[in-house]
Amino acid sequence: MSSTGKSVSYEAIWVWLVVLLGAGVVMLAVPSKTLGVILIFTVATVKAVLVLRHYMHVRGQPTMVYAILAVPLLLAIAMVLTLLPDIAFKH
Repeated sequence: MSSTGKSVSYEAIWVWLVVLLGAGVVMLAVPSKTLGVILIFTVATVKAVLVLRHYMHVRGQPTMVYAILAVPLLLAIAMVLTLLPDIAFKH
């Protein structure tokens, strides 16, 4: 149960994950590769947050847990930004 007193069922989260999976598959048909990749990664991030907060029970943890999780996230973003020129300008 969360600190607000409301509880979201595992089934509801599972349904959201399945809907987002379907949305990710549909986004494969986006004509622009760049837009498609951005949308797919956005959906994947939302799914990861849902799993993290509801199945791994991080929602009720202290703020320090979020600070610890921010470090790998920032490193992943830095890696993507570093590799972007190589991906964009490959010959």
